Amino acid sequence: MIEIRNVSKTYSNGTKGLHHINLTISRGEFVAIVGLSGAGKSTLLRSMNRLHDITEGEIVIGGQSITSAKGKELRRIRRDIGMIFQSFNLVKRSSVLRNVLAGRVGYHSTLRTIFGRFPKPDMDLAFHALDRVGIVQKAYARADELSGGQQQRVAIARVLAQEAKIILADEPVASLDPLTTKQVMDDLKRINAESEITTIVNLHSIELARQYATRIIGMRAGEIVFDGPVSDATDERFTEIYGRPFGKDGKDGILEETAV
Repeated sequence: MIEIRNVSKTYSNGTKGLHHINLTISRGEFVAIVGLSGAGKSTLLRSMNRLHDITEGEIVIGGQSITSAKGKELRRIRRDIGMIFQSFNLVKRSSVLRNVLAGRVGYHSTLRTIFGRFPKPDMDLAFHALDRVGIVQKAYARADELSGGQQQRVAIARVLAQEAKIILADEPVASLDPLTTKQVMDDLKRINAESEITTIVNLHSIELARQYATRIIGMRAGEIVFDGPVSDATDERFTEIYGRPFGKDGKDGILEETAV
C-alpha cells in the first residue's frame, strides 16, 4: 500500500526534518507514530500525500509514485488519501453536510463543487458516512455549533465520503478530553477493522498507541528508532525512543518529560 524509500526532508532554513526513512506499510494496518515534538512525525505523515515535498527519495502509494506525480495524476492518487488534523480543518460557517461533501471534491469539476452541485450518490455517501460516526442528526447544523469531538467525527465522515483507502491522522485527539478521545479513537479503529482502511495516526499518548495500534513506529530527530508490533513496545523501548526517562500520567497516559 505505502512504500517509503530512503526519504529525507531538509527545510529551506537548513533544518533536517527526515533522515533516510525506509518503511513499508501494508493494506489494513493500524499504525501509530510516536515521539517527542519535533521528532518528524508530522513531516513524515504530511509527506505521504505531498503536503510536504521531500528532498530525497521516493514515496509510492498503491504502486504509483506520489513523489513524481503531477496534475491529474497527483489529484487521482490523493483521492485515495484522507487527512484528519488536530484542528479539524472544517469550514466552520458551513453545514456539517457540506463539510462532509468536501470529500467528494476530487471527483468532480471545480465549477460543480463551487456551486455545491453534488449528485444524489454523493449525498447518499455523505449521509451514510455521518451515520457511521453517529452524528447524522447533525447534518444540517453549522460546524461551529458542534463540540470538538463532534467536529472531529465530521472530519472522519469527510474521509469516509471521500472513499479513501488510507487515513492519515495528525494528532487527531490532542485537543480532546479523555472521554471524547476514546470515542474518536474507537471510531478510527472500528472503521479500520470494518473497511480495511490503512490508518496511520500520530500520537503523543503511549497508552493510546498501545491500546489501538497493531504496529508502533518510534521517531527521534527525524529518524526511525523503533518499528515493531505493540507486543514489542515495552517501557524500555519507549525510553530509547524518547531519549530520556519518563513517567506516565495515570489519568490519561500522556508522557511527562523529566529531567535527565
